[in-house]
Amino acid sequence: MFKEILITRDEREGRAAVLEDGVLSEFLIAREERQVGSIYKGRVANVLPGMNAAFVDLGLERNGFLCADDAAAHLGEEASASLKTANIKDMIKVDQEVIVQVVKEAVGTKGARITTFVTMPGRYLVLLPSANYVGVSRRVEDEKERERLRLIAEKSKPEGMGVIVRTSAVGRSDEELTREMKFLARSWNRVQKSARRRRAPAIVHQELALIDKIVRDILHSDVNRLVIDNAEEYAKVIERLEASAPKLVERVFLYNHNVPLFEFYGIDHEIEQALSRKVWLESGGYLIIDRTEALWAIDVNTGKYIGKTSSLADTILKTNLEAVREICRQLRLRDIGGIIIVDFIDMESASDRRRLLSAVVEELKKDRTRTHLVGMTELGLVQLTRKREGKDLDLVLREECPYCEGRGRILSPRTVALRIRREILRKAAGSREEAVFVEMHPRVGKEFLGQDAEELQALEQQVGRPVYVRVSEDLHQEQYDVLMGRRKDMARRIEKLNLGQKAEVYLEEGFGSDSRSATAVVNGNLVEALNLGDRVGDIVELRVSDITAAVPKAKLHR
Repeated sequence: MFKEILITRDEREGRAAVLEDGVLSEFLIAREERQVGSIYKGRVANVLPGMNAAFVDLGLERNGFLCADDAAAHLGEEASASLKTANIKDMIKVDQEVIVQVVKEAVGTKGARITTFVTMPGRYLVLLPSANYVGVSRRVEDEKERERLRLIAEKSKPEGMGVIVRTSAVGRSDEELTREMKFLARSWNRVQKSARRRRAPAIVHQELALIDKIVRDILHSDVNRLVIDNAEEYAKVIERLEASAPKLVERVFLYNHNVPLFEFYGIDHEIEQALSRKVWLESGGYLIIDRTEALWAIDVNTGKYIGKTSSLADTILKTNLEAVREICRQLRLRDIGGIIIVDFIDMESASDRRRLLSAVVEELKKDRTRTHLVGMTELGLVQLTRKREGKDLDLVLREECPYCEGRGRILSPRTVALRIRREILRKAAGSREEAVFVEMHPRVGKEFLGQDAEELQALEQQVGRPVYVRVSEDLHQEQYDVLMGRRKDMARRIEKLNLGQKAEVYLEEGFGSDSRSATAVVNGNLVEALNLGDRVGDIVELRVSDITAAVPKAKLHR
């Protein structure tokens, strides 16, 4: 299997794609600092004996959720073993300071899931500061290699601490593993020193950025090529690999062609398909993938496939086996987590059902995320669980649709704004036209412009020409139009505002959650309605008070 990693990064987001034999199997995106894996010095906000859990102030938007099973590490190994079944109030108290690590990101109204059992992951090893234990990944199947790795780990681990040997450690020398063990121990010491110096709530260890995480967790000997389109990050990757895995340096390439990296490989089209409810199989069958509050449901259908034999059982088995490969790929690609129920096409043969389950087990071995096949129910439904850490692809790229009141999902304003920006950069790169005109929905316009239009100004500097923006409430949130042409022609498409001009408008949320102003649309221009943040949702009459600002300003007309 030919495996390659593609990384594209600019100042606003980083994206990575993992391809196996040219087929997209994983997609990672980072627009903000990652919480999962980060370590905090928190303060217990409240203890809830009825839930056997506590909420801890981490200095984030919402408090972290700490259940009793995850709260015993700071008590010591013997005490924690005896108190695991005790009530949370016997373990921690309100206002107590605790060192915790995020294991699941905040989603919706739920805060981050946290634990006091901290781990320090490395390329080959995972250090367990609060557990005196040595384990080897179950994916290392060779017994001699398992024993060799176990002996190295036991000899090199710090006194009183534990370690888990990762699959990537297979074939690594004693010296390499010992060197990483010392590095992880030093990292944990720095975390402890940082925790002693800082007052809660505070972050004491930030999980690696997207590219660092890829180099640590994905870029191993089974990867044939890593391609990155950012020269600065390329140099950093080379520097890290020269220190940790010099044999992989020759597999890293800098992409510097005119066509954007993801466009050249067709990744954006693949991502669009990954967000589709219906996924077609090569045979003509298809999957229907739906999420509910409690679980994901996947339905397998024969569709247009009628089989090439006279046996209905063979047709069903072939469709189901093809569906297994695609379902397991979709789990990785969408980063689906939690409970997954798959309704395969009914099979009467017990041997066919066993063959199906065996195929599921084999395909799940490709998944880096812990996934467990529970089994098949009496109704023929296959049950899976997949560890959920952060937001899945759907939650990252989409938001709840305001048009259908939550019955479906659409691309978020941020996602559409970034798409518009990428299209402008692509068109500008191959054009000599003097200016750019773009029309979009007002919610997208706020993201595209940025506070005081700093995002627009930065884009204009990058493309070296003016960008004229018009917003229209008649457009769907995902719709936009990008044109290029002569400057006077593009400027003519914008209706300029006059000082003192009056207009009756509907007030919407302003730039950022803390803004005291609202926003409104006046003749296709996004306008800041000064000091009207408490009137959002009202229809008022505004008077334009400032047309020199990057975003025109208006006041309530009395």
